[in-house]
Amino acid sequence: MRRFDGLVLQEQRHLKWRALDPLENLLMILCGIVITAFSVLVVCDIITRAIGHPWLWLQETTMDFFIYGTFIGVAAATRRNDHLYLAVLAESMSGNKRLFFEMFNRFVVLCVACCMIYFGYLNVLDGFKSLRMPSMTPMAYLYIAIPICGALVALFTIEQMVNGWRKGFPDIPVDERRTSL
Repeated sequence: MRRFDGLVLQEQRHLKWRALDPLENLLMILCGIVITAFSVLVVCDIITRAIGHPWLWLQETTMDFFIYGTFIGVAAATRRNDHLYLAVLAESMSGNKRLFFEMFNRFVVLCVACCMIYFGYLNVLDGFKSLRMPSMTPMAYLYIAIPICGALVALFTIEQMVNGWRKGFPDIPVDERRTSL
């Protein structure tokens, strides 16, 4: 039986472990569902306000979907190497210079991920002290997306660092390199 790889980008397969492919698929599917739900709820909020019968829970739910969609998207973009980093600079180099800049870029992303885990965890603990209106649920359920995203970003960054160190970062032909604006 053929394996489904439709959502996993193959262009940087050498930087990925196959064991994490199902997680990337799940993140991409969840991201699509959450962003779609966010968009539908915004339209519903506009319509219900326009007809004079607003649903109070819509704004809270819309915020949930927006925040979870954003942090799920950050984790998925890290695995797919679609996030913002100094790609143009690193891709213009080769050899040990390229290895250094690729590893440095990922080290910076790893430091940010560790900050997200640590400070996100502190934020979650603090979030049990305040409640959201009108549902009266603790803010911690909203904040939990931050350390989860940080853990996924750290995992995917370590994956790329280990595989990049072992297998290298291939030189990109001049005509295929990204161009800066």
